[in-house]
Amino acid sequence: MEPLSPENEPISIQGAYCPLPLPHQDQIVLGHGSGGKMTHDLIRSIFQVRLSNSYLEGGNDGAVLPSAGQDNEIVVSVDSHVVTPLFFPGGDIGRLSISGTVNDIAVMGAIPKYITAGFILEEGFQIETLAKIVDSMAATAQEAKVSIVAGDTKVVEKGKCDGLYITTSGVGIRRKDLMIGGQFVKPGDDIILSGSIGDHGMAVLQARGELGFESQITSDVAPLNGMIQMALNAAQDENGNAIHAMRDPTRGGVATTLNEIAQQSRSGILIYEKSIPISETVQSICEMLGFDPLYVANEGKCLFFVEPQKSQAVLEALQKHDYGKNAAIIGKVLAENPGKVLLKTILGSTHLLDMLSGEMLPRIC
Repeated sequence: MEPLSPENEPISIQGAYCPLPLPHQDQIVLGHGSGGKMTHDLIRSIFQVRLSNSYLEGGNDGAVLPSAGQDNEIVVSVDSHVVTPLFFPGGDIGRLSISGTVNDIAVMGAIPKYITAGFILEEGFQIETLAKIVDSMAATAQEAKVSIVAGDTKVVEKGKCDGLYITTSGVGIRRKDLMIGGQFVKPGDDIILSGSIGDHGMAVLQARGELGFESQITSDVAPLNGMIQMALNAAQDENGNAIHAMRDPTRGGVATTLNEIAQQSRSGILIYEKSIPISETVQSICEMLGFDPLYVANEGKCLFFVEPQKSQAVLEALQKHDYGKNAAIIGKVLAENPGKVLLKTILGSTHLLDMLSGEMLPRIC
């Protein structure tokens, strides 16, 4: 959840706490789950003003809790997973659920340790299919070196659930001296993207049969904690860690995530179209279907905001890992245009990249 911006602060009337209503909305629509502007409006207007505390107001993927001993602190996160279909090229809802939670902990600079999982099952769901999904969760947890330590299962009547929903929570341990979060990004930071964008969204779309043709594209869904730890090690020097923030650009894609960081840090962001890694297949599909790949979801990529003197070392560390071999420096954090994201196109023009306003590709994460 992100902090309240001045234009969306709740109104105080004679001591009463009055949250702002959602603009022109009286029902939940699919766009409220997009990760874009509608999601952020919902969070501000409903959840944040009613549940507000210092942990939520940080606006990051996880919350840093009080001390876990003299040198460490606890990081927690929670995520829910809904995807249609449950299996897609390169992954499934089980791998997605573990990877997403591991990554939310890892981008806070923590080492993921434990996960809990809740399952909502629809009556009539095939037990063999459930077993395959749980096997995938187990394999992904083993890859990420985390333990699934608790769970819960509920069954609802047929037609009351889309087969299976999974909710996961994660717990990790972080060194106290690490100051990592969107609020710590500052002008001058280089922006590194760990690999090509849009693979997950296009793979899910293909699995639905909505492309109208077949391709070799597969989802990038993966636990990134090993790669992220290599980046953190490369960024360490006598002055501390040079990585100020990390974020996995899932719902809403890279453009929406950059907008979140720009607003959190009250800085401007400039990215270069020619530097953004993207496969020819994804680029071609997006052009044919009219999608902007910068807004397409990813499930195995990470954005790093790094002090310039250490950005090359971080980049080289990422490129040594299988999940970061196509990493590239894609932009810069600026003092100008605070809260805004600008794209320098291949043709040399510059235009504003706004936050995703609605739902581009529903049910993909």
